[in-house]
Amino acid sequence: MNRTFALILILLALGLIAYNVTLVDFENPIQGDSTIALIGIVASLCAIVLMLIFMTSKKIDKKLKK
Repeated sequence: MNRTFALILILLALGLIAYNVTLVDFENPIQGDSTIALIGIVASLCAIVLMLIFMTSKKIDKKLKK
């Protein structure tokens, strides 16, 4: 997996976060579709964190091989 693919996945996750924020009812955030939207936001944030960890590990691996 190269860097551009990882960046595309991060951008898609950010897009999903933006979409899910529009679905959240901030007056009742734990009822109905708002709960599903909050789960989607958390899942997208987890995907971003995992991709950043993956990119960092690739950088470390590249430096160790030199």
